Amino acid sequence: MDASISSAPVAEPGLIRWHYLWYVAAALVVMAAAIVSGNFWFLDWTHVMSGVLWTGIDLFMGFVIGPILRNVSVPVRKEIIVRLTPVTLFLLPTLSVLTGTTGWFLAVQLGFMQLPWPQFGWIAAALVLISLMVIQGLGYLLPTSVRVCLELQKPMPDGPKIGRMMSRFYYVVASQGVMQVAIIVVMARIATGL
Repeated sequence: MDASISSAPVAEPGLIRWHYLWYVAAALVVMAAAIVSGNFWFLDWTHVMSGVLWTGIDLFMGFVIGPILRNVSVPVRKEIIVRLTPVTLFLLPTLSVLTGTTGWFLAVQLGFMQLPWPQFGWIAAALVLISLMVIQGLGYLLPTSVRVCLELQKPMPDGPKIGRMMSRFYYVVASQGVMQVAIIVVMARIATGL
């Protein structure tokens, strides 16, 4: 075999993997079908499945991957982030939209929006928590992850710049984890009866 062929550099895929949009579209079609069908089980399944995935991934990222990334060398951190960000770029926003939207339609279908106080407090807590997590995720965590990933893809990444971008990142990820645990408490209360 010719040495020049075997040692040719392999082009790394870009940060944005546009083919993942097919998965996003498929998930949104499932959500729309669950809402339009009027089938309670299907709507509940879509909400629970997307919520479990979103919560599980958030907790894993916040309490397992986050501490590991803080304690590995920059080259290792770079390799992990550059591979992880393209996947989470589409996955986590999609799961947050599915969970919140199907949760809203479930709450309406079950009559939770007409509950008296203090029972409605549990519904309000769920709405506040999911709103905060979506705003934090889409407004801070996602853009910061993309900026860090883009910086890490440069031939000479600016370490101090990455440090500044990441200074609050881990605390925000941890707060997402705390809110995910809180939403589990709220959902368990709602599921067992208000």
